[in-house]
Amino acid sequence: MRTTSRYRAAAGMIAAIGVVSLLAACSGNGGTTGTGATGGSDAGGYPDQNITIVVPFSAGGPTDTVTRMIAEPMAAKLGGKIVVQNVEGAGGTVGAGEVARAKPDGYTVLMHHIGMSTAPALYKDLGYKPLESFQTVGLVTEVPMTVVARKDFAPATLQDLVTYVKANADKVTLANAGIGAASHLCGLLFQTAAGVKLQEVPYEGTGPALTDLVGGQVDFMCDQTTNTSGQISAGEVKAYAVTTPERVKSLPDVPTTTEAGLPKLQVSVWHGLYVPAGTPQEVVQKLSEALKVALADQKVIDQMAKLGTAPVPAEDATPQAHRAKLEEQLGTWAKVIADSGVKVS
Repeated sequence: MRTTSRYRAAAGMIAAIGVVSLLAACSGNGGTTGTGATGGSDAGGYPDQNITIVVPFSAGGPTDTVTRMIAEPMAAKLGGKIVVQNVEGAGGTVGAGEVARAKPDGYTVLMHHIGMSTAPALYKDLGYKPLESFQTVGLVTEVPMTVVARKDFAPATLQDLVTYVKANADKVTLANAGIGAASHLCGLLFQTAAGVKLQEVPYEGTGPALTDLVGGQVDFMCDQTTNTSGQISAGEVKAYAVTTPERVKSLPDVPTTTEAGLPKLQVSVWHGLYVPAGTPQEVVQKLSEALKVALADQKVIDQMAKLGTAPVPAEDATPQAHRAKLEEQLGTWAKVIADSGVKVS
């Protein structure tokens, strides 16, 4: 089996911290020269200190990329400074747990993806409950997935891939970014749709998984366009399909799974912002309004387009729409994961 020791690394370490500063005039509350203004007149002066957005996955991964896209315009709207902090581990549950236990004052925010709705079915003792431990702020984007392989992998099409993996199930390696990660969930759906059980290789993050795929250490994986578009365009990996009903504009030559003959493989990775339960509603509303401004920013729209995705409509960047999505997805994934038999603890 072509694997490396990279995916055996211990989880739960803080991977990176990035600071997004707003260059704005200092208000009467005082500002830090060169790092942007702090403070605001609304919601009781919120924000009057740094806001931290916790990303529960590795730096450079899809969720991290989306977070850093919206951080600057959100900071500009809020009149403060946003720090992006990566807290990895256990399929996003370590970082989510930290935010659930944080003070509910709007200064600790979580960016999470579809994994928020799958964790209860995967983990016995989470230490938090998605609908009770958090207040939803708003949806951010829904990212298509791509089925990609090392560039010298034998199958030429998605149908060829299904035929090949069925005949070589004991030899083929299916990489993912860790149990509960989006790539793991998509991989589960692929195996269900194809009617096969494969040898999975979990890594500690999307970055190392894709690096080993490009290097030929593993055979194939299913990952978000925000992470694979560059490698697909550069010819570093072989692309079989996108997992959405329509083709992705940035990858016009890549067919949909329906076109490629595997219509049951349909999934997109939605992202949303959360704060701890009990956060004042006026603060939640202010964050939601800042999110809407960020998603309407032309630079953000253009950046997302290059990665094969787009901001959600303004009506979805609300606490209400986000909560409805979370409730629906919790039910959907509970059944999928139960049927797969996968359990972490």
